[in-house]
Formats: sequence, C-alpha cells, structure tokens
Amino acid sequence: MNHPASFTTARDLLPDNEQKQAALGYLSEAWAEARHDGVDGDCLAQASLFAAFAELVKTYGEDAVAKFVEGLPVRVRNGEFSTALAKQ
Repeated sequence: MNHPASFTTARDLLPDNEQKQAALGYLSEAWAEARHDGVDGDCLAQASLFAAFAELVKTYGEDAVAKFVEGLPVRVRNGEFSTALAKQ
C-alpha cells in the first residue's frame, strides 16, 4: 500500500526506546484485561512467549533467534526480568 509522501507512521514519530515503552503499555493493558476475564497468568505468559518468538523468527530468522535465546538464562538469573522491588 502506497501512502502520500507526507504520511508518517507511528514508527517514524517515536524513537525505538519510546516505541518499546508504548508496546509494553499496550501489552500490560491486554494482559490486565485477559486476567480480568479469567485467563491464567501462566497461560498468558506461554502464549505471549510463543507470539513473541514467532514474530522474532519471522523478522530475524531461526538462527538469529536461537542465538539470542542462548543468553536468556544468564539474564533471568541476573534478575533482568524480575519485577519485585528491592527491600529497603
């Protein structure tokens, strides 16, 4: 689909870090709605991971994604995905 030269997409307007923040906001809202409707958190997590990996494979290919996930155990153990606040 061709757009006029003056047409800009949201991707053109937002830097990458802001796009990631916006995406996380959308996902958080969808997650909250699904939980409200009774969908189990574990089911949501597994479905989200599947969808995310499928998109990454479509974008970058299987080999690149396999290499990316090799680093996940260390990142998980280092607390990169933990949301618990540190006790003070």
